[in-house]
Amino acid sequence: MQKNWGKTLITLAGVLVGNIILAFAVAAFIVPTGIVMGGATGIALTITHYVPMSLSVVLLGVNVILFLSGAFILGKKFAVTTIVSTFLYPLCLSVVQKIPGITTLTDNQLLSAIYAGVLMGIGVGIIVRVGASTGGTDIIALILNKVAHIPLAPLMYVVDFIVLSSQILFSNSEQVMYGILNLVLTTVLLNKVMLLGTSQIQLFIISEKYEEIREDLLSKLDLGTTMIYIENGYRHEKQKGVMCIIPNRKLYSTKEMIHSIDPYAFITITQINEVRGQGFTFERIRYQELPEDRKPAGDRQP
Repeated sequence: MQKNWGKTLITLAGVLVGNIILAFAVAAFIVPTGIVMGGATGIALTITHYVPMSLSVVLLGVNVILFLSGAFILGKKFAVTTIVSTFLYPLCLSVVQKIPGITTLTDNQLLSAIYAGVLMGIGVGIIVRVGASTGGTDIIALILNKVAHIPLAPLMYVVDFIVLSSQILFSNSEQVMYGILNLVLTTVLLNKVMLLGTSQIQLFIISEKYEEIREDLLSKLDLGTTMIYIENGYRHEKQKGVMCIIPNRKLYSTKEMIHSIDPYAFITITQINEVRGQGFTFERIRYQELPEDRKPAGDRQP
């Protein structure tokens, strides 16, 4: 129960922080410069251009309509993960817009597009990373995907393009181009934040001396290993490959150890963004600490 509460608090904190960053980016860099943008905010910007109303109020109305449509068609699970941002983002925007000097940080559209894109990517990335949703026009794409079975990724781009196009009528060419730059930066940073983690290196070792390599990785370098059954392509011989996740700083010593056992060992090296599980996000059980009856037969003391 305590663990569930902790996870819920982390999720809520992530949603709150993400929405504050998103609201700041829009209030400080998008609204003052008139840069076009997609999503529910883009729809609200279009409406407020023709109807003199508060942006946060219009945004709340747009979000509520989209949320109710999504909840009705996409179901309860969607509603639970989206409801917080539906109401929190307009509230954050309303509060942030009242900060003195928020609209005068810069009058340079290029700087505004860059800062807005970076901050929006970070904000949305944090929200998505904790398992929540920003809602908005993504709901339209999700609905069309469920109803018409059209691939989701192209739908999301099409919906954003339509929202951006609706602002072309009252925006100049630079505002449109900076809007596209903002969208690209947001997408890049969103993907970076979603994959953010402790960088590690994955080694996959193919060698006839796989048992010696496995033992030295475990006992001498204090690394975990996974054995994978493979078949070589030349002689169709069955053997095992050794997979190992290591910190960046251990790459040199690990390669040296492997080549000291088998100079002809085949090694693939891959940079990975995040590793989860025992030994990384959970407490590690070290090889040396295992009782003798849990070690492989060849590794037990006589």
